[in-house]
Amino acid sequence: MHRILALFALLFVAFTLSPAPASADPADIDAAARGVVRVIVIGHDGEEIFPVSHGTGFAVGGARVVTNAHVVQEAMDDDRLDIGVVPAEGDQAVYARVVSVSPRNDLALLELTEPLGLPPLTIAGNPPQSGAVTAVGYPLNVDRAQGLGQSDIFRAQPPVTATGFLSGRRPSREFDTILHTAPIARGNSGGPLLDDCGRVIGVNSFGTESAGSDAEFFFAISTRELLPFLRANDVQPRINSLTCRSLADLEEEEIARAEAQARAEADRAEREAEALAQQTAEARRTITYEVLDSRTNGMALSLFMLIVALGAGGVAAFGHMQRDMRLRAIGGAAALVAILCALIAWVSRPAFAEIDERVQEALREGAVDEGPSGTIATPEPTASAAASLTCVLDTDRSRVVGDPAEDLDIEWSGDGCINGRTQYGLTSGRWTRVFVPANEAAVSVNRFDPEAGELVMERYLLDLAAMRQARAARGQFVAPECGADEAASLDLASNQGAIINALPQRPNERLVYRCGPAMGAGEE
Repeated sequence: MHRILALFALLFVAFTLSPAPASADPADIDAAARGVVRVIVIGHDGEEIFPVSHGTGFAVGGARVVTNAHVVQEAMDDDRLDIGVVPAEGDQAVYARVVSVSPRNDLALLELTEPLGLPPLTIAGNPPQSGAVTAVGYPLNVDRAQGLGQSDIFRAQPPVTATGFLSGRRPSREFDTILHTAPIARGNSGGPLLDDCGRVIGVNSFGTESAGSDAEFFFAISTRELLPFLRANDVQPRINSLTCRSLADLEEEEIARAEAQARAEADRAEREAEALAQQTAEARRTITYEVLDSRTNGMALSLFMLIVALGAGGVAAFGHMQRDMRLRAIGGAAALVAILCALIAWVSRPAFAEIDERVQEALREGAVDEGPSGTIATPEPTASAAASLTCVLDTDRSRVVGDPAEDLDIEWSGDGCINGRTQYGLTSGRWTRVFVPANEAAVSVNRFDPEAGELVMERYLLDLAAMRQARAARGQFVAPECGADEAASLDLASNQGAIINALPQRPNERLVYRCGPAMGAGEE
C-alpha cells in the first residue's frame, strides 16, 4: 500500500513539475487570421445577391487566395453563380475568379478582381509532426448561433479560431492529409491549419462522421500537396522552415547569454589580473636582482677606484719626497682621476626607488595581447565608420515568422545613413528607423548598433485600426535625407517615438543580423 501511495506521489510531482507544452501565440494567430477570407458562392435575384454557400480561404500572395475545390465547385458548374471574397476586416468585398482547380486533392486557386491588400500567410517548410494546432475559418454553425442574416455574410467578420492537436499524417482519397482534433464545421473548408507561429501546415478539408461518444477527427490537406499546387500556378509562397520559438524563450536565452558573457568577461579579467600580477612579480624579481647587481658593481668599482687613488697618492707623495716633479704630477693627476671615477661610480648606482619605475616600463614595453599560436590578436573591426557590410541572420537569436533574407549587403555611413537613401534616427547611441508601409499591415522597427555590428529588425503585424493610427503618426513628420546633421537625427528619433510607444509590448518577428566587412571590401 505504501509503495502504491509513493508511486502516485512521484507521478503527481512529475506531472506538476513538467514544463507545460508550448501554446500558440495569440498575436501570431491574430496576424495570420487577417489574411483569412470568407469565400462565398453568390446567387442573383434580379439586382439582389444572396449567399448560396460559403467556405474559407487564405491569401498566398498578390491577389491570390487558396481554398478547397469543393467550396467553389457549385459556382464552376453553374454560370449563373459568382464567387465573392470578404476579408476579415475593412469594408470592401470583391468578386473572384477561379485560376486553377485540382479536384484530386481538393485545392483551388482564386484571383481577386480587385486587390484587398491581404497579408499573405507563411507556409511551414518543415511542419511539426505533433503538438498544438489552430484551425481558422468561418464555420456555418457559429454564424447561425449568432443569428447572422444573409446581408451579414457579405460584411467583414473576424474568423473563428479553434485549437486542437495533431494526430498524425495519413493519405486519404489518394492525397496526403494531416489528421488533427482542432474542431471545424461546414464553412471551415479551405481555411488554414496553423502551427504555434501562425504558419500554414495544412488546408482544412473535411472531418470524420462521429456518433455518440466516438471521438471527432478532422483532415487538412498537407503542404506536400499545397506547395506543388501553388508553384504549378506561378505562385511563389512565403516559406519558413525554422523552428517555431517564442519571444519569451528568446529573451530568456538572451539573459542567459548576457550572464554567461559577463561571467566569461569577469573570468577573463581575473585571469588577466593574475597573469599581470605574475608578470609584475617576475619583472620585479628580475629588475631587483639587476639593480642589486648594478649597485654592488658600482660600490665595488668605487672602492677599487679609491684604492687606485690611494696608490696614485702614494706615488705623488714619493715623488714629492724625491723632489721629482714629473712623478708627483703624474701621481697626483692619477689620484684625482681615480677619486672622480670613484665618486661617479658611487653616485651613478641605481637607487632602490628605480625598481618600481623600471618594472612599469618593462610591463609597458612587453604588454602584447597574443592570440592562438602566439600570433598577435587584432581587434575585430567595427562598423562605426563608413563601410560596406554583409549582415548574416543569426537564427539562434531570431524569431522568424515570415521568410526574410538570410544575408543583407548594406552600405553604412558614420552619420546614420544606410544604402545612401535611408537616414536613421539617433538615440542612446543606437541608430533607429521606423517603417510604416502604405500597402502592408506591418510596422518595422530597425535598430543598428555600429559598435557591436548588430542590426535588429522587429516586425509588428497589426490590425487595420492600429495600422491607421501608425500611418497617421508617421504622417506627422518628414524624415530627413541622408547627410543630415546630428540634430536632425536626434529629432527623427524623437518623432519616431510616438509610433514605437503605440506598438504592442512584443513584436511578432525579431530578426537579429550580425554585420561585418563585406567580402572583397577594400580590395582592388
